[in-house]
Amino acid sequence: MQLSLDQAKGLCRMAALGAGANEEAAQSLTASIISAESEGVSSVGFSHLIDYLEALEAGRIDGNADPVITRPALAIYLSDARGGLAHTGFDRTIDDLAKTARLFGVAIFSQKNAYTCGALGYFTGRLAAQGLVSFAATNGPAMLAGSGSVKPVYCTNPMSFAAPAADGAPLVIDQSSSATAFVNIRKAAEDGKTIPEGWALDASGNPTTDPAAAMKGAMLAFGGQRGANIALMVEVLAAGLSGANWSLDAPWFGGGPDSPGTGLFVLAIEPKLLDPDFEQRVKDQLDRLRRRFGVHVPGRARAEATEKAHARGITASKAVVQRISEFAARYSS
Repeated sequence: MQLSLDQAKGLCRMAALGAGANEEAAQSLTASIISAESEGVSSVGFSHLIDYLEALEAGRIDGNADPVITRPALAIYLSDARGGLAHTGFDRTIDDLAKTARLFGVAIFSQKNAYTCGALGYFTGRLAAQGLVSFAATNGPAMLAGSGSVKPVYCTNPMSFAAPAADGAPLVIDQSSSATAFVNIRKAAEDGKTIPEGWALDASGNPTTDPAAAMKGAMLAFGGQRGANIALMVEVLAAGLSGANWSLDAPWFGGGPDSPGTGLFVLAIEPKLLDPDFEQRVKDQLDRLRRRFGVHVPGRARAEATEKAHARGITASKAVVQRISEFAARYSS
């Protein structure tokens, strides 16, 4: 189905309200979903919205949660999401976070007790749009085997890095510590397809290409031990610093009544205090890498997709739109 961005935004907002979110939460969730879908990252776009809607309905997300944000130091913002969305506390803080980074050179946003945050590049990309270099890390329920383990001990534990570039799209890197995202394995199971070797283990700890078996076993880190070590670093940044649930202690995000209570870490840096010509130098370097050496520069394709989405709207699965519409109808009625 083809939807204009205004139609898509209206549908997502009404669906969130129909599922039990208040206006602030509905707006925050809608903005993140539309951003992902516009960038062509549909795995955390409309189809992932259904996870949020079902979680709101079941109480895994408190749609009326009022985040408590404190400032234990001048450059640190600590948010307790209180069982709500990961986005709401950040949305309340981002402008102050940016101002603080410009003043002190760095600023940190640390959050606990939230539902999983979806596209992590959504957070870093917004800071890059304000001229800041940023790094983010987040965790979730355990689904990834650690180094030497065949049982899940970490989430996919994504990390994201973004940097502004002069006269163009920012560099935005958003990747998980796992060999693939969980939603890709789930989609393969739904479509009856196999998954590549090296993605997962079954419940007995054996390598598998069966996505259904993988969902009962454990995902694998990219790069073996090195990827697993990165997952552990992400875990400490996201959950350790904030006081959020470790992945081993986080309730499953897709079932039950309890919030996974996960963490989010965001670091913002003012590059102009270090090098006033930073943005131009980044642009020149990225152009050289791309044009002379054929390097893929993350962020460009998503920016181009977003431009097209603003002009032409977005295309979404009819079944997914119908499911979202069921929640929207509750608000309308």
